[in-house]
Amino acid sequence: MMTDTTWLRLFGAGYVLLCGIIGASAADESRWDGDARSAIRLIAAAHPEAAPTTGALQPGSASGRGSGNIASNRAGTNNAASRSAPTRVATMRAGVEIRLQRGWHTYWRYPGDSGVPPQFDFGQSQNVKSVDVLWPAPQRLAEAGGIAIGYVNNVVFPLRVVPADPSKPVVLRLKLDYAICEKLCVPVAGNAELSLVKGPSPHEAAISVAEARVPQKVALGEGGGLIVRAVRRDATGARPKVVVDLAAPADVPVDLFAEGPTPQWALPVPEPVGDAPAGIRRFSFEIDGVPPGASDRGALLRLTAVGPPGQAVEVEARLD
Repeated sequence: MMTDTTWLRLFGAGYVLLCGIIGASAADESRWDGDARSAIRLIAAAHPEAAPTTGALQPGSASGRGSGNIASNRAGTNNAASRSAPTRVATMRAGVEIRLQRGWHTYWRYPGDSGVPPQFDFGQSQNVKSVDVLWPAPQRLAEAGGIAIGYVNNVVFPLRVVPADPSKPVVLRLKLDYAICEKLCVPVAGNAELSLVKGPSPHEAAISVAEARVPQKVALGEGGGLIVRAVRRDATGARPKVVVDLAAPADVPVDLFAEGPTPQWALPVPEPVGDAPAGIRRFSFEIDGVPPGASDRGALLRLTAVGPPGQAVEVEARLD
């Protein structure tokens, strides 16, 4: 027969075990913040050994357009650090997951004809030198006002976190402003907090899949199964256009997105054209949305070509 003391001991042991389970879970993911339409959370990947990162990132810097940093984030930030020589530092991997209700979508770093990109703010994080937000390849989305660029269902944005002091705990604190759209668009905001710890994580697979979807940065004319072969200015029509030729197998779905050198540029979404030679997929878009006082001559465009999952490349090309 169990005495009251025995029950208390069993209850105490069970409570300790439960707390251990909850504590382990808390180290891998934050709580969801949102509603039935959308919600966000932070998730952790397995902590690797020191890994190469691009440049010696400084507090408040961003390593590429739309990157989150410890001060704030504004999509479209460019930084020379993203093109500097790699430096081996202790980098931690994590992710921002956005859960979307069926029929709703959110936006890429360049939203297309309408919409606003997510704004990542890690300014309240603890022991964080920098956070680099990686952008998985997006898709073309039809909206009433034109063509948007973004994501449906769930999306995970991989993070590269550089601690200020690798020997001390790292706490990510995120404020995320983003927009979700169905028939109407709604601005939303979410907050998440997560302590990053060493060891395995149940979210490793999800973050690895998202990392594999991030376009590979290559030079013009380089790549594997998907190659941006040529970029040229065509002034033969009523309005000048940019024409882009991609090399890809004929039976592979391919899309293309274009960004200007600064966030103030609002280039149209490229459209496929049918006059390409065999083995080439051709896209074009009018030179429109150039900021007042700027010129498209010599402008450095960023082109993202997207094929099947895991096949995407990003190329910078100067428009002569």
